[in-house]
Amino acid sequence: MSSPPGTALVIGGSVGGLAAAHELISIGLEVTVFERSVDRTQPRGAGIVMQPEVESLLSRLGRSVPSVSVLLRERQQLPRDGSLSRYDAPQWMTAWDTLYAALRKPLPEGCYRLDSELASMRVHGDDVTVTFSSGSDAVGNVVVGADGIGSTVRSLLMMPGAAAYSGYVAFRGLEPEAGLPSHLVELLAERFTMFAVPGLQLLCYLVPGADGELEPGSRRINWVWYVNTPESSLPWLLTGTSGRRFDHFVPPGELTADAIGRLQALGREKLPSRFAELVEHSTVFMQPVFDVAPAAMTGDHAVLIGDAAGTVRPHTASGTSKAFGDAADLARALDGADSYGDPPRILKQWEARRLAHLTAVARHGIGLAARSSLGVAGPQFLSESRKADLP
Repeated sequence: MSSPPGTALVIGGSVGGLAAAHELISIGLEVTVFERSVDRTQPRGAGIVMQPEVESLLSRLGRSVPSVSVLLRERQQLPRDGSLSRYDAPQWMTAWDTLYAALRKPLPEGCYRLDSELASMRVHGDDVTVTFSSGSDAVGNVVVGADGIGSTVRSLLMMPGAAAYSGYVAFRGLEPEAGLPSHLVELLAERFTMFAVPGLQLLCYLVPGADGELEPGSRRINWVWYVNTPESSLPWLLTGTSGRRFDHFVPPGELTADAIGRLQALGREKLPSRFAELVEHSTVFMQPVFDVAPAAMTGDHAVLIGDAAGTVRPHTASGTSKAFGDAADLARALDGADSYGDPPRILKQWEARRLAHLTAVARHGIGLAARSSLGVAGPQFLSESRKADLP
């Protein structure tokens, strides 16, 4: 069995994979997206800062930024003493699920397949066959690995990409504003709110509601709290209430009562009272911050984009936009190509451009974290010993 000329198999159905599908369809390729999850309902990543790369694709799909985003008008610092420092800083914010829906809906019928866990890849002539754990397979000319930090495509290509723990984790919450106390909503709505001390940083802002609602009262308050945490504590934090050991993401409802209790105690000790209250009103989920150093993005009939190619720290607010940029530049490189082999010159040129960009953004993000003493060099909290969480 061979594939029609210009067939792309996108592995990974999150927003980066969806962006790749749209970009490659726009240059005439036949595209199928394969997602290993049985659904895509978990709020992975939660809040997303609107960036030009995302805005560009949305525009081409007939969607405006205001149709998928909440406009914040101010930034404010929230110290522990209760004083406030505010200044004008307009910014559009969206959410992972809102952006996912905006990209998923316009895809052609049948080109998005759930419950498709990649097991193997085999190149034969001008084609590559991917086989899934179910035993099914698909044939294409090029595989696009958009399958994240633990990329199976990267592993099968035997590309370097071991994930290194950064020294801190991101606790997150995503709560309907209607379900929070009115004094918290009044303080946080329409504003990007920040708090930081060495080893701890909390950011909070509004995003659309669970079904994309934009009206006041129907939106959500998104927060992320970076906490320096020893690597020895990760097994404890990554083991959920179900007993399952997670690798890169602990979903809502899976953090244990012990972990939540200690996090809330840390909040009462270290955070401004309003932020501590917000944490206690939230169903918390968690992502350790890992680094995958950029090394390579092309292989035989395959490319890597987004976190599969290398990560950037979340402080850059560019993880999503980087994946979108990878996809858009890939489409420009492949437009009119008659070969997707081992790898053609156009893909090596694409790789050089995107690796240079990735390396620069990754370095910048590490620098931003260091300025806040986030990482192993800063004060440590949530130690495995379960002793007091003071540095």
